[in-house]
Amino acid sequence: MVIPVLALFALALVWALMAASAQIRCVDAARAGARAAARSEPEAQVLAAALLAAPDRARVDLERAGELWRVRVAAPTPGPGPLTLTLSAEAAALAEDTVGVPP
Repeated sequence: MVIPVLALFALALVWALMAASAQIRCVDAARAGARAAARSEPEAQVLAAALLAAPDRARVDLERAGELWRVRVAAPTPGPGPLTLTLSAEAAALAEDTVGVPP
């Protein structure tokens, strides 16, 4: 009786570690995309930079709002049906082409 419970507990811990790792990768991907966008790189390069750091099956959205670039990364967690969650992260960076420009 104890062994199946321990096995289930171990599987839950592994799943939680995989989800935490995917969340950290989402944060890193959003930051990488925001840095690339702030440097005024082409949109394709910004998306490529974000997707390179993102987990598998991630979706990246890029938006400019005034002087800020916003990058959102969303990715599903690995796991069977009901254990699948959508993880997301957002990063913003000031566009370098606006620095030092009088308002």
